[in-house]
Amino acid sequence: MTALHSGDTLDHYQIENLVARSGMASIYKATDSRDGRTVAIKIPHPEMEADPQLFDRFKREQDIGEKMDHPGVMKVFGGEKHSRIYMVMEWVPGHLLRDELRGKPISQDRSARLTARVCEALDYIHSQGVVHRDLKPENIMVDDADNIKLIDFGIAGQEGARRLTFAKLSNVMGTPDYISPEQVKGKRGDGRSDIYAAGVMLYEMLTGKCPFNGPNAFATMNERLLNNPVPPRELDPSISPELQEIIYRAMERDPKNRYAHAREFAWDLEHQDQVGVAADRAELSDWKVRKSGVGRRILNYVLLALVPFVVFGLLLWVAKKA
Repeated sequence: MTALHSGDTLDHYQIENLVARSGMASIYKATDSRDGRTVAIKIPHPEMEADPQLFDRFKREQDIGEKMDHPGVMKVFGGEKHSRIYMVMEWVPGHLLRDELRGKPISQDRSARLTARVCEALDYIHSQGVVHRDLKPENIMVDDADNIKLIDFGIAGQEGARRLTFAKLSNVMGTPDYISPEQVKGKRGDGRSDIYAAGVMLYEMLTGKCPFNGPNAFATMNERLLNNPVPPRELDPSISPELQEIIYRAMERDPKNRYAHAREFAWDLEHQDQVGVAADRAELSDWKVRKSGVGRRILNYVLLALVPFVVFGLLLWVAKKA
């Protein structure tokens, strides 16, 4: 299919202009000629339609978007036939949160406010049986009043839907900076995985840095399994102890120790004066000790190398007993 241009029509929609292009789809601003409503049209690239996995991602985003009804979640309009494959979404004025996070921090009050609103939207989608699983600044829209919209539910988990595992989606998940430890281990994840990602974003909003990094995606993901990040207050002492504690509660390595629900995360952000600070957190003292996992890998290699000798020894022992 050829690209659309300003003035072109697509069914009932008058194309105004191209507003975004990714590796999988193009998004156009358009007007519904029937009622004058401004909408966004998302059209998958031809190669995406030919790839079953990517096309499934597109359809999943559409199906979930049509069912969601919350001011913090981008709405997808359905119920009509199209002459080609595309989805019609509400037009959201504003910008991506990523546009503000270019290595510079956001004020504490605003970081807490934005994160609380993200948590409110998460609490809603979780109540609908949906887990986003790819929460990151690229998937959050922010308007001039700091209202937010969650977007891109392409790899979301939905009750009753066919499972899409981390391994199958590793080539389309994008940056590994916000993936929870359980997802790194190949587990499906649940609402607490989204809470972890929201905690990572809060860390980044306050410090201007992601908590984990490495020379490649695998090293970055391995970091969160082995090490603790630099405490936020080490990077910026003006960050309150309460906000730092909230980050740690959201980013607990074991999901059982995190906030159980996004609304609990939001409540703490909105009542920071009631957040008790744990002074004996290991994360505050052992973050300078860095583990690489090399020793464990070497041990595994040694054990594998010994397997043939062990088997040979057992066979020899059996032969002598016979």
